[in-house]
Amino acid sequence: MGEFVELPLRIYICSREKMSAATNIHPIFHKLLQRTDKENLLNQNSKVIWLTGLSGSGKSTIAEALEKNLHEKNFLTMLLDGDNIRAGINNNLGFSDEDRLENIRRIAEVSKLFLNCGIITINSFVSPTNDVRTLAKKIIGENDFIEVFVNCPLEVCEQRDVKGLYAKARRGEIKDFTGITAPFEIPASPSLEIKSNELTIEESVEKIFNHILPIIKK
Repeated sequence: MGEFVELPLRIYICSREKMSAATNIHPIFHKLLQRTDKENLLNQNSKVIWLTGLSGSGKSTIAEALEKNLHEKNFLTMLLDGDNIRAGINNNLGFSDEDRLENIRRIAEVSKLFLNCGIITINSFVSPTNDVRTLAKKIIGENDFIEVFVNCPLEVCEQRDVKGLYAKARRGEIKDFTGITAPFEIPASPSLEIKSNELTIEESVEKIFNHILPIIKK
């Protein structure tokens, strides 16, 4: 179980090295308008706010409310959510170890594009292991990655079970379901922890907003 994503992570690093070594790739990033140009235009500092936690912990609900809060205060944002991403750019991925890693890699790369456009990106993904979250942080950049652990006891998440996924997992209808038949590793050192079973949505959003405001404000 300790080798949950070790092999695919090595594969990922190897593939990145091969890609970098290709002679037919000529990036033009240095010729483009820079991130600071766009941040100055938008009067904000772009960051990636990464909400991680079990299914049913309240990540998506908090993320949606946070985006509305920031929008009302004239911040330009983009919200990336697990189901939306898997219905689009990642609709060819399953839930194997390799596909879970690739799912996060693509999300992180997309997040970096928004980051470089000066946009504050709010991500809501289970991202169950420290390895996958570390991968996302390495792609996005440690100084731009704000990890928010939405902490909610498994039994509370099961009671909520809005999508009926826990019930299906308990019946064996869903394989490798995080929290039931696949592990969720508690973040080692998140930027912020939200105990969503103890706080209202409004209180959760206020706590995140107060944490990020000094960081995103010009």
